[in-house]
Amino acid sequence: MEYVYAALLLAKAGKEITEENVKKVLEAAGVSVDDARVKATVAALEGVNIEEVIKEASSMAVAAPAVAPAEAASPAGEEKKEEKKEEEKKDDTTAAAGLGALFG
Repeated sequence: MEYVYAALLLAKAGKEITEENVKKVLEAAGVSVDDARVKATVAALEGVNIEEVIKEASSMAVAAPAVAPAEAASPAGEEKKEEKKEEEKKDDTTAAAGLGALFG
């Protein structure tokens, strides 16, 4: 994960993502560098516009909640919600009973 973080840091700083630059960032952070992982990370990010990927990912996160209301509209979805509520009520009662024993 730290290899990806190093690449993101370089991209944010406007620096080129090269093996040498990634190694420098990792060494500065005190990470023991694995040359094979550095090469793999740089190769995987070759030709990738990190800023665009981040923009796309953030727009997908906003669009994702729009799917939930369509699922809730189905009758099967309502039954599942009701079952979950009943289970939660049982769990709350059990948890409260355990707390009563603690505080006697």
